[in-house]
Amino acid sequence: MKVLHIGKQGNMEKYAAADSFLLTLDRVDLPRGLSVEEYLKEAADAEFLVADAIVPVPGELIRRMPSLRMIHSEGVAFNSIDLAAADECGVYVCNCQGMNAAAVAEQTLLLMLGILRDVVNGDRSVREGRQIEVKEAYISNGNLHELRDCSVGLVGFGNIARETAALLRAFGVKDIRYYKRNPLSGEEEETLGVKYLPLDDLLSQSDFVSLHVPVTPETMHLADRDFFSRMKAGSFFINTSRGELVDDEALLDALESGQVAMAGLDTLDLEPVKADHPLLGRPSVQDRLLLAPHIGGITSSSFRRGYAMISEDIRAMAEGREPMHIVNHPGRRP
Repeated sequence: MKVLHIGKQGNMEKYAAADSFLLTLDRVDLPRGLSVEEYLKEAADAEFLVADAIVPVPGELIRRMPSLRMIHSEGVAFNSIDLAAADECGVYVCNCQGMNAAAVAEQTLLLMLGILRDVVNGDRSVREGRQIEVKEAYISNGNLHELRDCSVGLVGFGNIARETAALLRAFGVKDIRYYKRNPLSGEEEETLGVKYLPLDDLLSQSDFVSLHVPVTPETMHLADRDFFSRMKAGSFFINTSRGELVDDEALLDALESGQVAMAGLDTLDLEPVKADHPLLGRPSVQDRLLLAPHIGGITSSSFRRGYAMISEDIRAMAEGREPMHIVNHPGRRP
């Protein structure tokens, strides 16, 4: 059996366990950014395609791989894969749902704590010899806060949000709200230490609002001008999901007006981010943006968990079973 991997070369060897089923397969490892023709030249006969989560897998490539049985995202996202073409060709599309939940939850807490303790300005003040001056200003202004004193609203409540809620509880946060289309049962909420609120109420009552939803046509620019206008004045905004969820101009205006006091963003729209990115072009709000280079989910442990899922799904199909992590509706079965 042949596997085409499109992405960071060496990932499969690095993150698959030494005894992994994956390492027994015929593997073709190709970088991102090649043409359809270049991929076909090397691996048109591959049965399985493993792709970096942001790599486009177009319908042309899917239709011209006659032996293809499954496309597996190397991560959680799969919106760059042509699902309609995969359905049409009877090709499974799978992802590694949950592989990075713990890692992204940690990144979410990192951004929250970084905002509350003003870590960027604090670091700068020490390097510039202004440590005592800045410390005394914090004392006088009383503007450093503890996470346990904040209310946190989680928009979406999948694996990452659940992990985030668990970490928040460990920090002593007692007021954790969530919004999702289908609320949990009262018993589940009690077990997880969370409370459902309609979105309007969650936005207007939370000190932190944190996004935890996938990118779909319905959620594109979910955080728009109306969204920010409904947030509690002076509250904080966190996004460790996807940059496409946020209307950048709306966020900039919310920061400039003070409606949003500060934003912590692990991901931006229009990645890879260039120096002329819209969020970086307004000097008046730069001190109220805490940015990270979309690293929330890329820990080595996350990739090891992901490749274990990929191996599990390919092994299942090799044995005539259905894979476990399907996200589409293919027209045929193995």
